[in-house]
Amino acid sequence: MISQRTIKSLTRAVGVGVHSGQKVELTLRPAAPDSGIVFRRIDLPVPVEIPVSVTAVSDTRMASTISAGGDPGAPKVQTIEHLMSACAGLGLDNLAIDITAEEVPILDGSAASFVFLLQSAGIELQNAPKRFLRVKKTVEIREGEGASLKWARLEPFHGYQLSFEIEFNHPAVDATGQRVEFDFSSGNYRRDIARARTFGFTKDVEMMRARGLGLGGNMDNVIVVDDYRVLNSDGLRYGDEFVKHKILDAIGDLHIAGKPLLARYVAFRSGHALNNKLLRKLLADQTAFEIVTFEREADAPQGFAQLAPAW
Repeated sequence: MISQRTIKSLTRAVGVGVHSGQKVELTLRPAAPDSGIVFRRIDLPVPVEIPVSVTAVSDTRMASTISAGGDPGAPKVQTIEHLMSACAGLGLDNLAIDITAEEVPILDGSAASFVFLLQSAGIELQNAPKRFLRVKKTVEIREGEGASLKWARLEPFHGYQLSFEIEFNHPAVDATGQRVEFDFSSGNYRRDIARARTFGFTKDVEMMRARGLGLGGNMDNVIVVDDYRVLNSDGLRYGDEFVKHKILDAIGDLHIAGKPLLARYVAFRSGHALNNKLLRKLLADQTAFEIVTFEREADAPQGFAQLAPAW
């Protein structure tokens, strides 16, 4: 049987929110089978639980934000995509997350710190079958046209494969890889994807700060790019770090579905908003997907039964 997974023990992280600039503490705890990933705002007078789901997403500007009942005015948790990406990379189904502010800490700007935390806590197989969301027919979202065109698509596939292409028309970004593919059956998420950091452009900083965004961003947690070059003294971690971060984000956004996907995801210039619209379109069509389990490991896609290697 391909089993559900949680962590073996409690683990904690302290950092700042990249947009809010607020100090925040995360406490990650094991959770029971079929409970999913649930955030709990423990800083509020009465703690509020916010289960991760497609319909809980209430804001997709600059990050994926969930709120209680999907109500934009309700208690929320911002910037969940890097932690969700780490959970997807490690195959975690169930997790209880206590948080002391409204934004997940940015840490180093990638998913690597979350992967390290979760693997340090240990991954535990649970006595319940892992439920996969298998895409049965192609679903696509397209927006804009010409230079503003962007799209994302989910196709039937026995496994989980992602392909992402960027187009920024910026000399520093154009000098790096523009397209990346990652296959969960054969790739190494921790090595190949998790270390890719979020990035931002100096020309956008003033506008973002005026909107109360980016207040916790600095060169320790963001790749900063001016009109011509990367300003971080240590340069890039990958030759294609920009597009790898976009696929890292997409992995996190898609894990908000609540179950790991069996699908091929293909995208061009997609982002948090388009990824959520794609999932909503998929789930709105009962003929486009099914929930499956695997009693025999041999019937599952290659590599899906193995635990991710420890650090």
